[in-house]
Amino acid sequence: MKQQLKQKRIALVCGTLFTLYLTPAVFAQSNQNTVIVTGSRFEENLNEVPANVNIITREEIENSSSNTIPQVLSQIGGLRVSGLNSSALNLDASVDIGGFGPTGNSTTAVLVDGIRINPIDSGNVDWSTIPIDSIERIEILQGGASVQYGNGAVGGVINIITNGGKKNINQVSASYGTWGTSINNAIFRNTVEKTTYQLSANTSNTNGWRPNTAANAYSVDAKISQDLGGGDRVFVDGYYGYTNSQLASPVVGLVGSGNPLSVRPQNAGNNLTTNNSGFRQGLTKNLNENYVFEVDTSYNNKTSFYYTPQADYFVSLDPNDYSYGYAGSAMNSKLQGWQLAISPRVKANFAGIGTTIIGYDFSKANQAGSNAYSPLSQGIILANQASGYYYNNLTHDSQNASQVNNSVYVIQKIPLGKVFEASGGFRRQVQQASTTNTSISAANGTVNNSQQFAANAGDLALNANYLPGQRVYVKWNQSFRFPNIDEYWGFGYNPDGAYEAVFNGILHPQTTQTYEMGGSWSVWKSKITSSIFKSMTLNEISYNPSTGYNYNSIYQTNRGGILFDISSNISPSLFIAAGGKYQKSYYANGPYSGNTIPIVPDTLLNARANYLITSNWSVGGVVNYVANQHYDTGPNNYSAAPTMPAYVIGDIFTSYKFKGIEGRLTVKNVGNAQYSSYGGVSSFSGTHFYYPSEPRSVFASLKYNFN
Repeated sequence: MKQQLKQKRIALVCGTLFTLYLTPAVFAQSNQNTVIVTGSRFEENLNEVPANVNIITREEIENSSSNTIPQVLSQIGGLRVSGLNSSALNLDASVDIGGFGPTGNSTTAVLVDGIRINPIDSGNVDWSTIPIDSIERIEILQGGASVQYGNGAVGGVINIITNGGKKNINQVSASYGTWGTSINNAIFRNTVEKTTYQLSANTSNTNGWRPNTAANAYSVDAKISQDLGGGDRVFVDGYYGYTNSQLASPVVGLVGSGNPLSVRPQNAGNNLTTNNSGFRQGLTKNLNENYVFEVDTSYNNKTSFYYTPQADYFVSLDPNDYSYGYAGSAMNSKLQGWQLAISPRVKANFAGIGTTIIGYDFSKANQAGSNAYSPLSQGIILANQASGYYYNNLTHDSQNASQVNNSVYVIQKIPLGKVFEASGGFRRQVQQASTTNTSISAANGTVNNSQQFAANAGDLALNANYLPGQRVYVKWNQSFRFPNIDEYWGFGYNPDGAYEAVFNGILHPQTTQTYEMGGSWSVWKSKITSSIFKSMTLNEISYNPSTGYNYNSIYQTNRGGILFDISSNISPSLFIAAGGKYQKSYYANGPYSGNTIPIVPDTLLNARANYLITSNWSVGGVVNYVANQHYDTGPNNYSAAPTMPAYVIGDIFTSYKFKGIEGRLTVKNVGNAQYSSYGGVSSFSGTHFYYPSEPRSVFASLKYNFN
């Protein structure tokens, strides 16, 4: 957990994308009658959802150049996605839908079949446990949704659906590219009478384009879905994922300066290994023609092990050396935790009154961490017990944190004639959190703390379907997020002057109110979706790299802007689409009033297109523009720093299909742009640093369908 804190200053990054994307042979657009589940957790018509919702279909994923889920979200979904190591495998990718910058990863709820998979710490979603070929569609809801999903659904929701479709799929694919990168996928899905069996797997490896960026991942997912008749159904899904990745140091200096291939010697050989397993289960039961009952449960067990062979790089045994008496950093850090959740709900249809949904969410989670030091550091620690540096006769640190959440919610929809429908909802969530921390340098020994906080969410909306395929809506929403468990600690100076992880208390939940207006329209052969919004956040949970502390801001932060997306089948052979977001994220009052939130570009633009040359051969591409943004240096001095430069990146591809075989050649970052989606300032030296993103790469892929 302490290691999580060391990475936190750089790992809560959120980075890139809007996309110029050229989709192939099947030009699939989500039509206005698409049934979605993200809006209310029950299936409903897209026209009835008062929110900005984008749906990525399986056909769009298959007909894209995306090799991983984060690439799908950025290239097709137009979301801002980034990772520090910028590995082709995207193992550390984070998503920021709402423009929250360093904490964007914690304000985006990520679901699989409606079940949350976000960790309780500030770590990233384990994308590798969801084989890309198992996905039926991805639903992206922009804006707050805490009424439906509770904690963390402040900026938006990503719901990855793997349940859909009874179509038999039996296919394997393999991709090989620059830097020894190989990505292999397989899925076998068959339906026998009313039972659907699905097995999907992935293996991925890369040597990395920078030193110390090699990575590999393996995952398998097995699911059984049973149609019980009369609309009743049940599914059970089990998964396992393994990842191992090296972690390279940043480049010192402003973006564009220095050697992007340079890494610090003390980072050589370090790696992070994660084992992640669990199950998800869901049941839908029609009690009668007016009542539907659903329940889902999930359990996850995750263990991460961080190894730093160069932990003693700065340690000296020379008594005259300034560093004498100081141990190195931890050599081995282990983080182990589990989560259990259950969510029953009922949907009732009342004639003349509308639809009512009542639900209850319960979750319990625990995570324990420990840091072990090398024999050299342990000797220094034990030898300096009386010096004022170390206490407690300890040679390791340990932390433990647990959370228990109880939440109830209600959603009501009321028809107002043939055109209008009003809707509203309310949720109250209570969280009990407790922590224990023991540190080798803590003069007061073990620190214990427990707190109970509550937060409320609500929304009101009016939706108007005034013509087939045409709708508009207005909406007010309040959403919230509780602190992650590693946000209970920050980095600061203890009473003895040592710089270390310091317990800064269990923070209050933050709340965000949003006013939104938007709609979707079908015009000629085009689909247009757009919305404008303004949000105000109180008690925002933030990390200040300049001080090393996490805190609840006493000042308000505002975000506002416009979203749009347009896609069109210009002809049977040509599909084009474009989208983007213009947003201002800034401190609304206080001493930093008007300052922009760091790591949030004002403008994201994307364009995508595909041209079908023949029935077998197609070409396509994607172009993304990200405006400049401030380095992550905290609220008090970042505005005086230079900004990270804007960048444009583009991919192109060509594919050829013959019967059940498809070959594809993809060039990523075709212009070989040198850019970075994250940069900051060192708390110790005050110098700038950045993580360079990948240069040009080439991938060749082959897919075979057994059907």
